[in-house]
Amino acid sequence: MILLLNKISLYSTFGVDDFDSLDGAINNMAPSMVEYYLSDLSNGIENIYLNKRNIQNSLNIGDFAIYLDYEDEIYLEINDEKEDFETSSLW
Repeated sequence: MILLLNKISLYSTFGVDDFDSLDGAINNMAPSMVEYYLSDLSNGIENIYLNKRNIQNSLNIGDFAIYLDYEDEIYLEINDEKEDFETSSLW
């Protein structure tokens, strides 16, 4: 699922002024807090198409990826696929 984020909300949530500073702010936070903030920012936003050839910069955080495109739009990709590590029974 890919969502278009509001830049102002994203930057103010992490206390930064631009996309380049976002990486440093995320690395200085607990991963659970980063995931909480990103989940909170994604509430109420519709799924959107992203042409990945237009990506200028990206950050990967666990199940989340943040993309900056050449038009200075910021997208959040959430990998919500659950992996099944259980094997079926032989009997």
